[in-house]
Order: sequence, then structure tokens, then C-alpha cells
Amino acid sequence: MAARSFRRSNPITLLLALILFLGFLIFLITPSHPSKTPLGTSRTAKAVRPKHLGARPPVNHYQMNNVTATSDPMGNRERVLILTPLARFYPEYWSNLLKLSFPHELIELGFIVPKTREGNAALAKLDEAVRKVQSGPKKNRFHGVTILRQDFKTPTPQNEKDRHAFEAQKLRRATMAQARNSLVFTTIGTETSWVLWLDADIVETPPTLIQDLAAHDKAIVVPNCYQRYIKDGKPDIRAYDFNSWHDSPKALEMAAKMDRDHQDEVIFEGYREQATYRALMAYEMVPGGDVKAETPLDGVGSTALMVKAEVHRDGAMFPPFPFYHLIESEGFAKMARRLGYQPYGLPNYLVCVEAKTGRR
Repeated sequence: MAARSFRRSNPITLLLALILFLGFLIFLITPSHPSKTPLGTSRTAKAVRPKHLGARPPVNHYQMNNVTATSDPMGNRERVLILTPLARFYPEYWSNLLKLSFPHELIELGFIVPKTREGNAALAKLDEAVRKVQSGPKKNRFHGVTILRQDFKTPTPQNEKDRHAFEAQKLRRATMAQARNSLVFTTIGTETSWVLWLDADIVETPPTLIQDLAAHDKAIVVPNCYQRYIKDGKPDIRAYDFNSWHDSPKALEMAAKMDRDHQDEVIFEGYREQATYRALMAYEMVPGGDVKAETPLDGVGSTALMVKAEVHRDGAMFPPFPFYHLIESEGFAKMARRLGYQPYGLPNYLVCVEAKTGRR
């Protein structure tokens, strides 16, 4: 039998065969699909965050005990939130606000405007005023401005006399309470030290209003609200806000009777229909008296009201329902006292509302 001859293999052929073999081997041991993490995300694919969203925000930690509310908010660079329910825009209010000497970069503004025809007009004027200031000189700009529109029904606009009629108070004050609660709990921030409530018709205050009120270092402090008018042809002032008061035995007796018979009833101050005989701070003003004089109060008005932010953070709000037969700002004072915060009034420190006919 003839011997079988073998041809010598070409080195190039062997190299190609080796490459093919290795490629086939890699194909066999590599999964057909990328491995998944427990959450189903591919390990081989990197999530790409759209550039317009920027870097992923970190988790923020806040030590709320480090937020101070002291008698020297300017020196301690404390943030003040000024809140105003605004149904009508008064240029004098805005002008007075701009004259406040507290650094504007430490002030945030918050407004809530009703969805009414009058509210629409007020919003247009407010928006124009805000844009002008916030685009003007840096020293005049506020740290921030928030404008809310009410998401609940507003009572039909009334003239001044009807709006302050006794029969209208429960619905009107409940609506105001809702607006205030929406405003404060939407705008209060982690750096807010003080909340200054300022009604839209407050047109005259000392430029040092914030410093003066904070200097008392009280959790809640309220100045006396008056109104300028003409009496016998001469300028004069008269008491305006009757919601800052000291309780009386008669009022407490009325509340106790309501507990038994009319649990949803509310006591409104300053109306002959409900003679409470409370002592009103409005009538405790002494001409030329000490503007730093203090008096503890059981009820407070909200035309101008300075509150340490911790009071609101602890849960004190403006009840839109009868709370111990009180509502809105007077209910707020009662709730704050239940939380351990004593309100104080300044009978000789005056702020003034727009001169007009009517009463609060």
C-alpha cells in the first residue's frame, strides 16, 4: 500500500483558522442580551440626563434650629416674608412698601389675588409694578416675589358698607382665612425667619416697620391700625381695626353659652349685635405715648401683624371655621396661645389704612 503524503500547512491558513476559532468561542460564551440590574437597567448602558435639565440635584438637608428670629433681623441677616391678600391694588401701598428701610434682598413678597374682575385688574397693576422693581436697580429688588390666584370661590364683591355688615362677616372672614392659609403655607421657606402680614390698604407705616416690630422679640406682635380722615375741616385720625382685644367675662360667657346651644356660631368684635364689652387696643392709644409700650392680647387683627415663622411652622393658622367661637385672625391668636405663644400689641405704634368711608 502506497504511503499517503501530507502537504505542509501554510502559516497564514493556520493563523486565519485560529482567529475564526477564537471568534466562534467568544460568540458562544457571550450572552445574547446585556445583563440586567435588579431594577431592569442595563449595566452596559449609561443613562444620559438631558443637558437642559442640568446636573441631578442633590438631597438637601436643613437644620431648622439654625433659623433664627431675633430682635436684630437686619444685623443677623434674617429673611422676612411679607404676605398680602390683594383684591385691589393701591399705589400708595406699593409706594409705602418700597420705602421700607429693611434690606430688600432679605425680603420676599407673597400675594394672593381672587379670580374676579376686580382681582384681574389688581393683578395687572401688581404685575406691572413688580416687573418694574425687579428689573430696576439691584438695591431695590426683592429677594423673590410669588403671586397666587385663589383656587376657591370668592364672595360676590360688595360695597364697603355691605362688606363690613354683621351678616356678611362669617362668610367674608372664612374666605379671608382660606386665602391667608393658602398664601403662608405655599410661600414660607426653609430660610424664612419672620412673616409680616400687611393688608393691601395699609398705605402708611414707618420705614423702619420691620426693625421696630422685630425689636420687641415677641412671637406675635401687632401695631395699632388707624385711619386718617377729615373732621370739622381738619385732618384727624380714628381707630380702625377692632380685632386686637383683651377678653372679657361677658365674651367668655357668650362663648360658653354657644358651646351648649350654637357650636358653629362665631363672636365678631365691634358690632352692636354682639356686645362683648372687651377692652379694645384701638382705644388704648395715648397721643404722644411711648411707641414701645406693649400689652398682652387675646385677639389680634391682621391689617399689620408680625409673626415669627416658627409659629406658623408649629401649626398656627387662620381658622376658616369656628375655633373656640373665633375665626380668621382672632382664631389665629387663640390657636397660637394654645400652642404656647402669647400675642402682644403696641397701642401707641400706628399704621394707617387708605382713607375711606366704612369700618373693618
